[in-house]
Amino acid sequence: MKVILRRVKQTPLDFLVKSNEITFKGYLQYHAGKLILLKANLEGSLLKACDICAEEFKLSLDEDVEFYISDGVYEDENNIEFDVVESLDGEVEIEELLNSEIELIKSDYHSCNECKHLDD
Repeated sequence: MKVILRRVKQTPLDFLVKSNEITFKGYLQYHAGKLILLKANLEGSLLKACDICAEEFKLSLDEDVEFYISDGVYEDENNIEFDVVESLDGEVEIEELLNSEIELIKSDYHSCNECKHLDD
């Protein structure tokens, strides 16, 4: 789903994207200046190798996601820290944002249920 950022207004623009067993559902809304707020939920499961035993397991997801998309290069004028994704061509591909979020989750430390019980 491709979204042209200049068309995003104060009225939230809903989206729903699915990838395998994962649903990415939320909205885009104009915030200020060149910033568009993305607020969504990432829900489902994905296969991940355990970081302890390397066995593959199903990782359940239910993550709230919130960040800003800048229509162009983001320049912080007020020294306020935002999580910002820059779009240099005036549009954003929601599937790419979903894939980026999935890769961020995969890069975190996760262990299967059997290895979690080893710590008990």
